[in-house]
Amino acid sequence: MGTIDLRTQIDIERPAAEVFTFVADQTNAPLWQQGLHEVRRLTPGPLGVGTEHTFSRQFAGKLVESRNRFIAFEAGRFVAFEITPAAGMSGSASYTVEPTGPTSARLVSEVHFKVTGPSSLATPLLRRVFQRDTKRDEATLKVLLEKGAG
Repeated sequence: MGTIDLRTQIDIERPAAEVFTFVADQTNAPLWQQGLHEVRRLTPGPLGVGTEHTFSRQFAGKLVESRNRFIAFEAGRFVAFEITPAAGMSGSASYTVEPTGPTSARLVSEVHFKVTGPSSLATPLLRRVFQRDTKRDEATLKVLLEKGAG
């Protein structure tokens, strides 16, 4: 079994509340995460612990379909979710948003994946792909939000 642990951060010139609202609503993710084809929310009501989504994404040359469920939620600041096993990977991820000024924020993203089966042999490559994709996607998010989306 291999593990992938990644922590990144990016500063965005938008109020923290706006950044959090945009990233916590995972139906927005295809707008800034390349390879993410679709995200559908499965649960009604406001976002919070227990909110569930299905998603399909192209990753490392494979179409992966899975689900996630919010396991922690602090409105305006923090959301964590677990991802059900798919393509030999399972894990959790989170977003923390902190204000850095009245109109700016820092987004900290963390992912923790377990890689099992034949895919575990490719863990070092998968880690590099995650790092590359996360940097690219966060740069897209920054441009999108600073232009006023969300």
